[in-house]
Amino acid sequence: MLSKKEDSTMKMTRRNFLSASALTLLSCQLAPAARADCLLSGLFHGADTALPPKPLTAKVVDANPFMGRSESNIHHDCYNTDSTDAVLPVGICPEVNVAMEKTNPNASPAIFFDNFDNPVSPFLGGLAIRDLDAEEVRTIGFFSPAKHDGGGYLIQSSYSFVDGRNLIVCPTSHNHVLMLRATDENGTPLPVFKKVLDINIKEAAERVLGRSLEQNLLSIVFDYDGNLWFVTGGFRIYPSRGQQGAMGYISHNAIDAILAGGTADLDHEVHVYAPAPGEGAENGIASCREGAVILTNLACYLLRANGGVEVVWRTPYDSVGAKDSREGAATTGGGLAWGGGCSPTLTPNLVLFTDNQDIVNLLALDMKTGEVVASTPVLDDLPEGYQVAVENSAIVYDDGEGTVSTIVCNWFGAGNAGLADPNNDSSIQSYANIYDQNWLMKGNIMIAPGIERVDTVKTANGYEMKSVWCRNDLSDTSILKLSTATGYIYGYVQDVTTGMWQYIILDFETGETVFTMDVSNKYGYNNMAIGMYAGNSGNALYCPTGYLELLRLQDRFVYLPEMPYRKVELDQAARNVLSQEQFAQDGGEGTVASWRNTVTVRNVHPNTTVAFRMNNLSGSTSGLTLYAYGVDGKLAKVDPALWSITDEDGKAVTELTAGTLYELHVTVADGGALDLSETEKEIRLSVVLGK
Repeated sequence: MLSKKEDSTMKMTRRNFLSASALTLLSCQLAPAARADCLLSGLFHGADTALPPKPLTAKVVDANPFMGRSESNIHHDCYNTDSTDAVLPVGICPEVNVAMEKTNPNASPAIFFDNFDNPVSPFLGGLAIRDLDAEEVRTIGFFSPAKHDGGGYLIQSSYSFVDGRNLIVCPTSHNHVLMLRATDENGTPLPVFKKVLDINIKEAAERVLGRSLEQNLLSIVFDYDGNLWFVTGGFRIYPSRGQQGAMGYISHNAIDAILAGGTADLDHEVHVYAPAPGEGAENGIASCREGAVILTNLACYLLRANGGVEVVWRTPYDSVGAKDSREGAATTGGGLAWGGGCSPTLTPNLVLFTDNQDIVNLLALDMKTGEVVASTPVLDDLPEGYQVAVENSAIVYDDGEGTVSTIVCNWFGAGNAGLADPNNDSSIQSYANIYDQNWLMKGNIMIAPGIERVDTVKTANGYEMKSVWCRNDLSDTSILKLSTATGYIYGYVQDVTTGMWQYIILDFETGETVFTMDVSNKYGYNNMAIGMYAGNSGNALYCPTGYLELLRLQDRFVYLPEMPYRKVELDQAARNVLSQEQFAQDGGEGTVASWRNTVTVRNVHPNTTVAFRMNNLSGSTSGLTLYAYGVDGKLAKVDPALWSITDEDGKAVTELTAGTLYELHVTVADGGALDLSETEKEIRLSVVLGK
């Protein structure tokens, strides 16, 4: 394998990207108000900032029948890919909209979605389903330990998730596993969630082991057989302190029995493996068909339920231990973990994670054997004086054709140096305990830069790793997101020169910054390392802040050309990828030629024209057919007299060029065949183009 220095792939320099970013800013620096109103004036056009979609194949993740059908945890899926197949904004008349927080001390993040697409987020020490698109965040239903369960503990929201039964599964600060019913069978949120399972997992594990455990419950996940795996640990486990930890699972049978209203003999239904004292998990668990993958501060494991915990393989790795800022450094914080730092991320064949050596390496392990099949240094040419700690979960994208792309991000400086204190419990997930106060107050000038894409390629002789691009001018703690639908990477960073917090979009192929949108230069707009999240509408990238504002980046891709004063409610509009299989199943003929566009508009006239802006069209308009969904869920052809495609100036076009912004105009009669809404003076339209 070529060394990194011998690799011919490009390393992006600060100068390169300052130039690229300057060009981008020239096209994006319309005043926010002007951008927001670009559809209301002939002076501004959506094409000024629009990015041509560069769709990738859908991510390769074997569906886990015991996990939620949606992107049901903070890392999107049980492989921890941090990638989504959903559409995200592409700069078509972009806006940053805000939901104000009036109850939580910080803006509430959209952490994950249930099977009915309800957003589940932290609330008052528990979890809630909340309307995150309203002007003021509104709580629809919730469960708070202090209000509903006697208090004395908090739900650890970072590693909670939704299962296949639409139950919320959560670890707690007092070492219990809870399962909460949050909705009725139709998906309507309950005002107060019902607790349907409560197991003191640490106590059960201690009985099985016959000794006490000093480490607290950290993370949980279902395997593909319905066993609930758990680990104890924290964000910094010092081997020399010899804390007793554990990993194990609650059997599928026990969970089913309890949910059915019965009981379970936990002494025989909880199975535990105890690693050596001083070893413990520092991040989330991943699961796959082979079992549960756990990364500790010392080793990576594949564990399987086999009448007990079967260690399929254990692969040790080296680290230099917890990293803190050196004397005289520009940073005051450090990393979080003693070991690898990022949660293990999977493909059907590989386990990927970073070690925590002085020069950090990306490792790829064979899923079957645990053998290290490839490795390479990452983020190894930063400006002098900067250290590296990869703490954000890496993005991993498997194209299904032999190439696995991994995007790693430096996080060094955001961690609290106080984690080194012997009495610190690093499993406590609070801002004060985990994060460096200087970073919270001063922003990304207090953390080290570095984002890199590395490809792991399957060859006839095994696997090879190569660096594709590296950005040494960006500092990010927002947990970057990759959209396979658009082909872009999304982040939230701070310009360390101006102090301006910004949404940014990077080209997946090149790493180039292709879009920026300013938010604020106030310190309260720090993302707090909570993580952004892709909405389920295909038009929202949520970003919580340390202030009382939940931001969402959106495209104003739909409007009413006959009523230019009106602004369509963006939370009532959606763009979704419609697979070829689903298109055919629903009655479409030929091939899918666009995203599925859906909108609800209130207070409409008897006949209303709706315009969708899109830049993912190509070919001749004569070869296109517009389909609309009916109330029966089937597609029907739309009369050509009711729709047309124009350019931004309203002129009819006959030939379409990919990346060019066009408008699809559709005339809808209130109560007519295209209207999915039964409400008078309201239309709901859902259309897709076929070729």
